[in-house]
Amino acid sequence: MSPTPKKKGRPLSFDRDEALKKVMLLFWQHGYEATSLNDITTALDVKPSSIYSVFGDKKKLFLDAVHLYLSGPVTSEMIIEQALSASEAARELLRVSAVGFTGANTPPGCLLASSAISCSDAANDVKLELAVIRRDIEARLNAKILQSIAQKQLPDNTDAAGLAAMTMAVIQGMSTLARDGATREKLLHIGEIAMRIWPESSTA
Repeated sequence: MSPTPKKKGRPLSFDRDEALKKVMLLFWQHGYEATSLNDITTALDVKPSSIYSVFGDKKKLFLDAVHLYLSGPVTSEMIIEQALSASEAARELLRVSAVGFTGANTPPGCLLASSAISCSDAANDVKLELAVIRRDIEARLNAKILQSIAQKQLPDNTDAAGLAAMTMAVIQGMSTLARDGATREKLLHIGEIAMRIWPESSTA
């Protein structure tokens, strides 16, 4: 008798966390829409039914991957909350972004920015989800700037909303440059130049 052909795919007991890391890297490299279900099942060596059973649909899987991406050892929320001033928070956000966008073992750029750019109108709900995440980071930084103004770390006429938006714009631009092959040194330099826009301390 001939041996029974081996069925493709692992049972549902596969390591969910490890699987999610692999999927996160796929989305990070190719974007949301360009990453097909076949790409995912091939990378994980599982059947589509296993994906649906463990993660739900593709959108839910992607959002889980985004959550993993945002929950690293150092998060934007931690950086902003723990910084002694808003300018220190912005400088660290820019530095961490430059380093994160040019990792040796990860795709270049930012998963959030890359996925949003590659989404068509058909995935508008995903783009909106990513926009909410970015706006939340910007709002946290804006609140930190207002706090620094109240504590006389920045002048009273400081444009809090403008500085927060500018910092986020630079970070997204750095992501694009990283995807184009920019070095870490170049991105770090861009971050330092961006910080020159920030006003000096009102108590200096």
